[in-house]
Amino acid sequence: MSTTHTTSSTSLGRAALIGAVAGVIASLVMAMYAMVAGWVQGTGFFTPLYHIASVVAAPDTMMTSMESGMAGDAFTFSFGIAMLGAVVHMMTGAMYGAVFGALVARLRLGTLALTGLGLVWGAIVLVMSAFVLLPLAAAVTGAGEPIADMASMAGWTTFTVEHLLFGVVLGAIVGTRLARPAQSASPASAY
Repeated sequence: MSTTHTTSSTSLGRAALIGAVAGVIASLVMAMYAMVAGWVQGTGFFTPLYHIASVVAAPDTMMTSMESGMAGDAFTFSFGIAMLGAVVHMMTGAMYGAVFGALVARLRLGTLALTGLGLVWGAIVLVMSAFVLLPLAAAVTGAGEPIADMASMAGWTTFTVEHLLFGVVLGAIVGTRLARPAQSASPASAY
């Protein structure tokens, strides 16, 4: 049974790039979970995208989508605002992913361990986002409560699951890209 370990020769730049790409993919998985949760909770399927977009756009589309969702129309769609929300979300995922990739680049851990570290990273991202970065972004952009209080507006359970899911997917992808088979010591290498 062979184990895998991250290679010590992995460059930080390559690891950050792998993390960024993995972060985009993980952010898409996270967004899909959030959208299904919005639909199930009756606040609208596309509302999470509009919510994210409200960091730089007026929250009108988000509010309309929420009101429509509560009235039974779960699929109110506005292409431009949805794409803006998706881009902001993927850029954020890429940033968090790049940092994760760079942090784990030199660790000699297998894919499973990196997936576990991804879960921990998702929890760190949750805390940083909810208590530092979203309130800061709301203050800087003037977006106000919809962004500063995103965790409570989305629901803490949903917000937590989203971020843990992001971390697991990120860690698994980074783990499969940075891990390599462990080399067994041959008798000749002992001399």
